[in-house]
Amino acid sequence: MKNEFRKTLLAALQANEGAKIPTSSPGRLGRMALTALTGGAMAITRSRKRDNDDIGIDPQKIVKLVTSVGQMKGIAMKMAQIMSYIDVAIPDEMRDALSVLQTYAQPMPFAKVTHIINDELKDRADALLLQMEEAPVAAASIGQVHRAHVAGRVVAVKVQYPEMHKAIESDFGPASAGTKIASLFYPNARVDDYVKEARGRFLEECNYVHEAHCQNSFAQLYRQHPILFVPDVLSEYCATRVLTTEWVDGRSFDDFLESNPPKETRNRIGEALFEFYLGSLFRHCMYNCDPHPGNYLFCEDGRMAMLDHGCTRQFEPSFVASLAHLTLAVHEDTQPALHNALLRLKIVRADKPYDYDSIRGFLRSFYGPMLKDDICPVDLSSRIEMKEMFKKKQQLMKVAFPGEFTFLYRIRFGLMSVLHRLGAQANWYELETRYVNEFTQKYSILMQ
Repeated sequence: MKNEFRKTLLAALQANEGAKIPTSSPGRLGRMALTALTGGAMAITRSRKRDNDDIGIDPQKIVKLVTSVGQMKGIAMKMAQIMSYIDVAIPDEMRDALSVLQTYAQPMPFAKVTHIINDELKDRADALLLQMEEAPVAAASIGQVHRAHVAGRVVAVKVQYPEMHKAIESDFGPASAGTKIASLFYPNARVDDYVKEARGRFLEECNYVHEAHCQNSFAQLYRQHPILFVPDVLSEYCATRVLTTEWVDGRSFDDFLESNPPKETRNRIGEALFEFYLGSLFRHCMYNCDPHPGNYLFCEDGRMAMLDHGCTRQFEPSFVASLAHLTLAVHEDTQPALHNALLRLKIVRADKPYDYDSIRGFLRSFYGPMLKDDICPVDLSSRIEMKEMFKKKQQLMKVAFPGEFTFLYRIRFGLMSVLHRLGAQANWYELETRYVNEFTQKYSILMQ
């Protein structure tokens, strides 16, 4: 994105500081529908005129779209963040504009920040507010971040927007935006399971005590990692709507790519990201569900900070065992192995016929780059496209992927897009197989 246009977007968001977040289901659904239609119309306009390089999307329409989504926060902004880095069919101008929302949206006034911190921390608030910068360094989908000094440390203080919990609940009420999105994108009959799963995770994000716990868990797990680290939490200065962690200086994902890092560095970071998301799932039965690039900081010492752990999912080992069976079955690629794995996950029933070829094709696209036993970049052409998913929807409606797959889709598609942009090469098949084998050895009794 050209720097001048980015400045225009940021100025428009700043000018709308303190804009009230819609919290009613009709208001949020109507606004989201308008946003989707506006974006879709601009994409169509662009596709019709793509032969003329001088014709693009009206910048004012882009500004209007981004500011509208920024005001919505919640699921609308999360969808915009996903669209900004996942390889979907939207114009480059739109993708670049939406990428601003990875780290910035309309901020709330500092007076409101002060009020929330005082309300949440009581007698601990003054120490945190004494040396806090008024201008936020980031404003995201649930809250905004301020730099401060406390207890002799530089810290990042995330403060939740007012009524965010109510807005998320509205996103998943009857005939809500969350339900509409789920019915469009999740290709099976268990839409209610997806809505329940997404609602649970997003409401957990509104509880910063939960996020502090998850962040502490990841910090311990990756304490000795040579590349990744998770910032420490200052628990004394955390509450339901306030999260305080150590400050990290580093470059954004886009700035890192613009520095043209060597191939070896890209590969090293790609393998580390793969380990963080897929390795955590099979080694520790938990994973961070939000792989978008705004959550990474690249430090001068070559390490990478992993931020934002509010959307974290802890699984029962029995469910991960079923995922391990499915992974091995897709690798084996025989009908008996895949059928048994699908039965175990209750995706199919023994007494009910289903289109084996359709579900096999879907799963092989789902696993995509992890099926090639060779060192290679992430080739998104092997991954299922949304248009193909819609074509197969009638066949896939006859099977029932469990609600737990809601964020597994996000990891597969999101992480693969990040690794593709990074240009990392590795034997992704061997890496995933290694993590699965570690799980099967640790939980051998569950694999029987």
